Amino acid sequence: MIVIDTNIIGYLYLSSEHSIRVEAALLRDPEWCAPLLWRSELRNVLAFYLQKNLLSLPEAQQIMEEAIQRLQGREYESVSHQVLALAAESSCSAYDCEFVALAQDLDVHLVTTDKQILTQFPHMALSLEEFTG
Repeated sequence: MIVIDTNIIGYLYLSSEHSIRVEAALLRDPEWCAPLLWRSELRNVLAFYLQKNLLSLPEAQQIMEEAIQRLQGREYESVSHQVLALAAESSCSAYDCEFVALAQDLDVHLVTTDKQILTQFPHMALSLEEFTG
């Protein structure tokens, strides 16, 4: 089991330079977890793609449905005091700290491409490259 951030989820469904590694991460550990925040963040990414005419509405809706199914049963509510404590000890946003907090709670790694998270929380966060080898 690993915690993944919204970027990793997005790279699975939206073609990018990271997509091949994300697919490898999924093969290595398909039990992905995330705080419920991921849904709003992915909807925001998909809205951007819709507004730039990079996706149709049915395509965006399909991506969202598939992502929800993939994470079904492994989405977690964040604990506010823990998120705020992590934000206070770092320069990361509270949004980013939700993913770190979940990784701490589950005692697993957070896999991310976010350089700030990787720098601020090296004990919890693994880069996509490190995770996939």
